[in-house]
Amino acid sequence: MFACAGCGTELTAPVSRVALPVHTHHGAWEELHPPLMEPSTYAVDPLPTGPPWRLWEEVGEDAAARQGVYAPAHSVSFGARNRIVIAPGDSRSMALIPEKCEGYCRGVDGRAGPNLACEGCGRAVATRVDDCGSWQTVWLEPEAVVRCPSGLPAGPPPGWDDLERAEHRVPPVENGGSWSRRWEAALGVALAHLVVATEGHPVRLPPGPFGELLGQAVRPYLPVGPGGRSVGPAGPGIRTPRPRPDVLLVPRHPLTGEPWRPPGDEGAVVAPLDSGVWAYLVHPRETSPMPATGVLPEGVLRDDYPVLPPDPWYPLVPHREAFEHTLIRLPGVRGLRTGSWRAGTR
Repeated sequence: MFACAGCGTELTAPVSRVALPVHTHHGAWEELHPPLMEPSTYAVDPLPTGPPWRLWEEVGEDAAARQGVYAPAHSVSFGARNRIVIAPGDSRSMALIPEKCEGYCRGVDGRAGPNLACEGCGRAVATRVDDCGSWQTVWLEPEAVVRCPSGLPAGPPPGWDDLERAEHRVPPVENGGSWSRRWEAALGVALAHLVVATEGHPVRLPPGPFGELLGQAVRPYLPVGPGGRSVGPAGPGIRTPRPRPDVLLVPRHPLTGEPWRPPGDEGAVVAPLDSGVWAYLVHPRETSPMPATGVLPEGVLRDDYPVLPPDPWYPLVPHREAFEHTLIRLPGVRGLRTGSWRAGTR
């Protein structure tokens, strides 16, 4: 758990570290979102986030690169690194600072800096975000909190085996019939890595559902067709295609966030994808969307499903801001021609 660095007041429930979700900073405008983090988990953002912001023209290329931004952007964050994010329900003993609760229209967005104070000493320790377009979060300031043992036994850390659990897979369609916001953001992030990995060249996707679903998302950003650099899925639990594709679309580790790499193949070029989205693409097993008591015999499927949401009436489109936000933070973008990656951002 985390406690106030000033007075020792416990500020969170017991939490265990997981990878920072790729959709952390990318939501859907004018929509209210659920919590970003699962209960009893936390993640750390290594890059500067939040205010103060400085314009790119004032910062310059070298100073921006030191902040993790490698291509022109409107502004560059000079906020804290290693901020810690938890689910709001895991926060304890913190009170809102009324004069810092600014937001757009439906909540607070943290624009004024930390808006939560420790109830023990009054020190500003965290920022609550719940405005439209943002995932609900509490961000702990790294200099204002300290880690302390909870006294509870730690569970096993998440690993590659978790990707085969049915509950780890993220369906592409929401219950209301729209595309999953997590999928939209995940594809935007993955495409940024794919653009750098292919150096902006055309790509060739595999036949079948995998290629069909990704094809419509990739085309606005990269040419798709014969003669391009081949892209295919790879990761734990599945056989890497032979011959090996030029670029492997692989999952991120649930704990470290590092991309999976094929053992003994140091030359493989990989583009990471949200592990829950990757797991759905490569393990699209049929599972009941409703909990049931007891266990059905092996191979028997339920036939009493509730009405499933309709298919979206519009194509799956990657989150544009997730694409740009990720791309300008990849060092490899400096070797790309601007036109080779701006096409999808009009």
